[in-house]
Amino acid sequence: MVQVERTVTVGAPIGPVAEYLADFAHTEEWDPGTISCSRTSPGPIEVGTQWHNVSEFRGRRTELEYRLTRRSAGRVTFVGKNKTATSTDDFTLTAGPDGTTVRYQATIEFNGWAKLAGPLLKREFERLGDEVAPALSRVLGALG
Repeated sequence: MVQVERTVTVGAPIGPVAEYLADFAHTEEWDPGTISCSRTSPGPIEVGTQWHNVSEFRGRRTELEYRLTRRSAGRVTFVGKNKTATSTDDFTLTAGPDGTTVRYQATIEFNGWAKLAGPLLKREFERLGDEVAPALSRVLGALG
């Protein structure tokens, strides 16, 4: 298992931030590894809504099916799966006098033989987290 966490504070109110983060298709705007992300289930965005995500990591493309598993004013969580891994993207939101603090935690659990590579990939996922934080800050800050 690999876990990466970053925290950003933006000048936007918690409502628009939570609304923006609830649409996982927006990963195209802030996750440098995401090539495409499209909603695959109809209707309003609510717990159970699904997305197909195509990402590139270390020169290889991977596809995951993501599902919104939690949505509240202070928390938005997605779980993505494929045969190699389960990825959880969890956002905890806290309103403050200067806007919203967002704690982003990505957890990747590898399956089968891929479990052996997990510890070796930690550094690469940390580097990706370093790229995500400013991009997330930029797009969320524009909501204010």
